[in-house]
Amino acid sequence: MKPKLISENLVFCSISEKQYKELKITPIMIFREIEGITLIVQKKIALKNSLCHSNTTTWSMISLTVHSSLEAIGFIAEITKYLTTFGVSTNVVSAFYHDHLFVQSEEAEKVLKLLEKFPLKK
Repeated sequence: MKPKLISENLVFCSISEKQYKELKITPIMIFREIEGITLIVQKKIALKNSLCHSNTTTWSMISLTVHSSLEAIGFIAEITKYLTTFGVSTNVVSAFYHDHLFVQSEEAEKVLKLLEKFPLKK
């Protein structure tokens, strides 16, 4: 799996298409939903652009640096199930090359250690 902490102090924001077109930032992630556009962006950038409040929860991105298949069955389910036994909430994004776990920033180091101990099935 080779988990690696990639980015810290990120926030999830929701904005309209019009707001998005006016922004001059590069988010970590953009996802269009019926209700609006979800952005994952560094909190300092979000604050500067009035996309969040100072008390908005921050998240860290942990990437599983192994090249995973989009067709893999159960890989993320097993990881998230394992982390729930330790009370860890995760938001997962599976991109083309890797899976990325977003965990609350204050838990990032704990989650890295847990993932390093994840019992891989052979």
